[in-house]
Amino acid sequence: MKYSHRYDRNMTALSQEECEKLAQARVAVVGCGGLGGLVIEALARIGVGYLRVIDGDVFEESNLNRQLLCTEAAIGREKAVVAAERVSAVNGEVSAEPVVAFLAEDNAVELLAGMDCVVDCLDNLEARFWLAHACQNLGIPVVYGAIAGWFGQICTVYPGDVSFVSIYGEPFGESQHQKLGNLPFTAYSISAIQAAEAVKVVLGRSGQIRNRLLMVDLLDGSVDDVELR
Repeated sequence: MKYSHRYDRNMTALSQEECEKLAQARVAVVGCGGLGGLVIEALARIGVGYLRVIDGDVFEESNLNRQLLCTEAAIGREKAVVAAERVSAVNGEVSAEPVVAFLAEDNAVELLAGMDCVVDCLDNLEARFWLAHACQNLGIPVVYGAIAGWFGQICTVYPGDVSFVSIYGEPFGESQHQKLGNLPFTAYSISAIQAAEAVKVVLGRSGQIRNRLLMVDLLDGSVDDVELR
């Protein structure tokens, strides 16, 4: 990898060898909204070389309260396309592939194949379970995150680890995120941890949130670390 001063501030938290490994990494971010836009921003800035950004939705006015990629000028535009444009504007060394599609049972494997890591920034349980199922079959680690109001949670799931059923119960239940709202600082907090987890997965760093769930409550300022069974 050609040395670039853009990564000076990565040192020495990351070694030159790790920066080079990030430049060769392929990461998919599924969902380019509140969590996804911020994860994409962080991964582009730190130098992940290839980002596949997946979302079938368009921006609407209610996204303006929290979604980094949503501007007044972007209303009505496809989220994945705007995300790829943002990556190009931030870091020309990163290749961003926009995929304008909703992840579902019939396309999950195709959308995620060939990735080193998948970051789950979805907002519905059905797609989340199809994502987890596909990554299990493909042998790809998933960094999961979700927010609801002042509360968020994160974990990293490798094939063979405790599954999402430990968090949600049976697949295809009802999500609570819309009932509780989505606040900007909750999205910023949880997405930052997701991005850090994705980098640790790619680099093989220790300290990943595996077989446990990190639960963050910004209203009372608490963080709980719960073992998943």
